[in-house]
Amino acid sequence: MPARRRKQSNAMLYTLITFVGLFIASTTVAVIYYVKAEEHRTSLEETQRTLGDLASEREQQATGAIIGAKKSGGSWLGTMVAHLNHTVSLVLGGVPEESISAEVKVTNADTEVLSTLNMAKGYLDIPEPNLTDPNIIGLVPVVKRLVNELKNIIDANNVTSSNLAKLQDDFDNANKAHLDAVQKLTAEKDDLQKSVEETKQKYADLETLLQQTTDEKVQTLSNNLQQMENERNALNETLLKTQAELAMAQGRLQLAREEVNQIMPGPDPNVLALEPDGKIISIDDQTHVVHLDKGSKDRIYQGLTFTVYDRGSAIPKDGKGKAEVEVFDVAENLSAARIITSELNRPILQGDIVANLIWDSDRTNQFVITGEFDLDKDGNIDIEGGDRVKLLIEKWGGQVADNITIDTDFVVLGHAPQTLQRPTLEQTDIDPQAMQRYNNSVQAISRYNGIKNQAQGLWIPVLTYEKFLYFIGYEGQIERAGAF
Repeated sequence: MPARRRKQSNAMLYTLITFVGLFIASTTVAVIYYVKAEEHRTSLEETQRTLGDLASEREQQATGAIIGAKKSGGSWLGTMVAHLNHTVSLVLGGVPEESISAEVKVTNADTEVLSTLNMAKGYLDIPEPNLTDPNIIGLVPVVKRLVNELKNIIDANNVTSSNLAKLQDDFDNANKAHLDAVQKLTAEKDDLQKSVEETKQKYADLETLLQQTTDEKVQTLSNNLQQMENERNALNETLLKTQAELAMAQGRLQLAREEVNQIMPGPDPNVLALEPDGKIISIDDQTHVVHLDKGSKDRIYQGLTFTVYDRGSAIPKDGKGKAEVEVFDVAENLSAARIITSELNRPILQGDIVANLIWDSDRTNQFVITGEFDLDKDGNIDIEGGDRVKLLIEKWGGQVADNITIDTDFVVLGHAPQTLQRPTLEQTDIDPQAMQRYNNSVQAISRYNGIKNQAQGLWIPVLTYEKFLYFIGYEGQIERAGAF
């Protein structure tokens, strides 16, 4: 082959080799770029799906308008979480923990809002709370309504206080008039007493007439009788006038009291009796023993009884509970008590409250006892029933007074005393003590009614014997030997 032709063949071979090499290199680069492009496209789609889960395309475009200004150095999501934490803090107070999810934070806020609204339902006329209705669950509108209610109550209280002050002035005036009438009656009573003494003296002077002649006696007696008749008529007119004035003063006083009660009724006299003294902290059903949260430091002692009432409820006004317990062991801060009586359908539960009307950890209650008592309820009046009730009260740390004073806390009423029939002269001759027994019965019923009316007028709690037993946890003990 000629040399020229061989050189051309070699050049074409090199060119072909170079072209093939470039083709392979470009193909390789293209494949690499295609693979990388597919990876970037897949990553972009995953990123777009993730971003779509976080926010829609419209929300992404309006992120600034929806969230507001982004916090410096933070993200949009971090800014939104900060706003959510701030809102939850306004609702619940405090700073939410970062580890708690937004769903839990909102759920906790919903729960507290519903609980608060349910509490407000007792004071405001609002429908049943519903989380789907923002017009009902809004705390700010509810608070505003509560503030308005409070303002109305304060305004009404101010008006009532003004009316009460006016009525108090009227009452004071009526009371002053009553006291003036009493003083006037007292003075007139003294004058009548003086007149009686003078009459006695005149009767004494009549003794001297026995020594006079008959004509002189008749004349003197006639003169004295006329004079006494005139004095009696004058005294009778004065007494009638005084009684009329007293009746008017008492009527004005009663009217003033009724007006005061209409504007502002008197306090509930049973408030002190309805206060719990402790609670049940544990129950041992096998041994029928409960433990109380009161001990020797609270002046608890063995033999003290309590009535048990349902937890979370007020003590009923009749004092009847669901069980009675008696303390048998006392420690410093707690005590153990055996269950004396209980109801099968109302078992004693932890947290139930206990009370005894006589016993108190920090004060001494004062009682007034009156009437006749059937201690064991056998239908027969116990002659010394009142005295035994007094001993029971004093045994448990209470005081007993004969009459109502400003220190009286409770009045215990037995049965009304029976008034005996007034004895005749023949009965008095046969039984000299008959008249004394009659007078004693009259005094007993007078004292009974007087104490009852005075206690009601002073808003002092008046307890029947049955209520008294319920309030001291002793109703189940009355048939036990030595109960009183």
